[in-house]
Formats: sequence, structure tokens, C-alpha cells
Amino acid sequence: MSIVLYVEPHWVSPYVFACMVTLREKGLDFEARPLDASRGETRASSYLSQTITGRVPSLVHDGFAVAESSAIVEYLEETFPEPAVLPRAPRERARCRQLMSWLRSDDTAALRTERPTTTMFYERARAPLGEAAARSAEKVIEVAGRVIRPGAPHLFDEWCIVDAELAFMLHRMILSGDAVPSGVRAWAEAAWGRPSVRSFVDIVRPPIPQA
Repeated sequence: MSIVLYVEPHWVSPYVFACMVTLREKGLDFEARPLDASRGETRASSYLSQTITGRVPSLVHDGFAVAESSAIVEYLEETFPEPAVLPRAPRERARCRQLMSWLRSDDTAALRTERPTTTMFYERARAPLGEAAARSAEKVIEVAGRVIRPGAPHLFDEWCIVDAELAFMLHRMILSGDAVPSGVRAWAEAAWGRPSVRSFVDIVRPPIPQA
């Protein structure tokens, strides 16, 4: 069996993060291959013919290629169902998918713009959040407060991939010193310590080229 995960070269993408955490949780061996879109590497004809959309991340499993992180997570879950990274109960699985889609939506766009992932893994943000980003951050915290259960380590009865994805979003704020309620912060920091999550967080990253 051969699995290749194509990633961006600085290991800061939340979408690469979701795919790598899924692979680690399932105990699957894989090869990570960086592709630099700024150098046109994702526009190579061979890559486009495999992935259709030419996006990163993409996964190639025994000759079959699929891009987009949600599609990759779903494919891995269906192909390698144990251990699960999505809830087993239909309603919980639907809620998990809802949250995964929402974390990628326009509701979080302003926060993602002002707290890009480079501020998590390279230099921290220094400026306070602007008006739109502050509203976005408030919405993230409100949603987190609704789904985090007091005293429970996971959003559902068992860990699932959206635990990692929500923790990632909250750490955009936590790592730059933005205000996050103590209960939400404690949950996110505990989720940040999971071994599959740390396997991504603790990667030694190459320096970002200076302009």
C-alpha cells in the first residue's frame, strides 16, 4: 500500500493539519511531499491530471488522488474505518460535518486573515484584532462555548477530527494573546496536546523566505 500526502512547504495549513492528524490517528504510514504553489509546482500537468483541481493538500492512495481536506478525511474514514475520526452516530456525525464546514466558512474569514497560521508557527501577531476580525473571533468563541461540554475532553463521546480543527482555530487567538474565556481556553489547550496534533505542531519548519 502506498499513501502520499502533498503538503505546502511550510507546514502551516489547517487543511494539511486535518489530513495529517487523520493519518496519524489511523496509524497509516505515508510519505509527505511538499509542493510550492508560489513556484507553480501545483500547476504541473501531472499534478493537475491527478487531482483535477490542483490544490494542496491532496492524497494519493495506490494511484487514486483526491484533493480538499474534507474530502480526504472522508475518504480515509471510509477506506480505513478503524479507528474512527468521525462520530459513529448519524446525528453526531452530521454535527461534526457541520462544524467542519463552518470552520472553513466566511464566518471565520476575518479572523483567519488577521491571525494567519504564520502567526501560530512563526512570528506572533502584534496588532489587536480589527472590528471585523473581533466579531469573527467572538462568533468562534460563542460557538465553542455551545459545543464544549463542561468537564468533557471531547465535543462528542469519543474524540473526532473536529476536536482538533476547533482547537486549531482557537489557537489562532490563544497563541497571539487574544482574550479567550478560561473554560474554552483550557479545553483547547488540552486538545492541543493530543499526540496526533503534536505530530503536526512540533514539526521543524523551514524559514519563510524574506521579501
